[in-house]
Amino acid sequence: MYENQTYEAILRRMLGRVPEQIDKREGSIIYDALAPAAAELAQMYMELDVNHDLSFADTATGEYLERRTLEFGIEREPATKARRKGLFFASGQVPMDVPAGSRFSIRNLDYTAISKIKTGEWILECETAGTAGNQEFGTLLPIEYVDGLARAELGEVLVPGEDAENDEALRQRYLEVVNEQPFGGNVADYKQKISSMDGVGGVKIFPVWNGGGTVKATMISSQYTSPSQELIEEVQTILDPEKNHGEGIGLAPIGHTVTVAGAEGVVIDVTATLTLANDTTIGQVQSDVEDALQSYFGQLRQNWAHESALAVRVAQIDARILTVTGVVDVSHTLLNGQAGNIQLTEEQIPLLGKVTLDE
Repeated sequence: MYENQTYEAILRRMLGRVPEQIDKREGSIIYDALAPAAAELAQMYMELDVNHDLSFADTATGEYLERRTLEFGIEREPATKARRKGLFFASGQVPMDVPAGSRFSIRNLDYTAISKIKTGEWILECETAGTAGNQEFGTLLPIEYVDGLARAELGEVLVPGEDAENDEALRQRYLEVVNEQPFGGNVADYKQKISSMDGVGGVKIFPVWNGGGTVKATMISSQYTSPSQELIEEVQTILDPEKNHGEGIGLAPIGHTVTVAGAEGVVIDVTATLTLANDTTIGQVQSDVEDALQSYFGQLRQNWAHESALAVRVAQIDARILTVTGVVDVSHTLLNGQAGNIQLTEEQIPLLGKVTLDE
């Protein structure tokens, strides 16, 4: 807004107000007197420009964005703790239980046993909030002695931990609330409520999917994968407990029978013939090609909630492979053994399977 208010422009205007008979050359008394004032004014205009941007939701950041969204009752989502499956065995690989509240460590993370799934299987909660709790797998070490315990393992992610909501996610959620007007069980209301739940990365709402009063909510995890059954059941209970369907016990309005489901993962194998640069082998590019394709599939899954249905496109596959150093050309690309794109349904997400490359 004030980009034209530069030091040079301000000093020029100030010198223009000085009578012509006075020496205004650089180094003169009047020039040296006005130059520091022009510099301070230019700095003031820069700060005014910054403050101007901080006053609007589309350009505000940090604390100022939070203050703007809070006017509509929207707060930044804090970091959440991952919940994982823990497996515990006595000698001879016999499943055993551990005391509730037992603590275990893996590398620099600690987990606490909070509830039992079945004998030998417990829900563990990471003591560190954020996505770090989703990443480690393997052997757990007890922080305090557990009688009879021979082996402990950290298993699958049940409810992914999430980092504190970033500015862009908060801004998007604010704009959706302002523009879509969620109210009383409409589609926007369901989207807002479910998307704000721990472990949920996005959701699609299908009203009247099985007759009047029925609602289907298909969601993806915050890791942009198919959600665990435990997360699906947790969201189902919060919205509309199965034992009390349609009674308004959960967040769903009275008369709404809600069915919560997870996005279905579809594994897609990729086969391609590559032309490689001199002295480059398939083994040298295999890992980089897989990383490039994983990035593409990940971007598709992140956009899943905002698209009617995803399509995995051969052209995009080829384009990503061509970004890999050492790859000159790509041809005969097949997805699940067939030429052409793969069109998924509204409730499906793509998962990269085996990548087979040849020359």
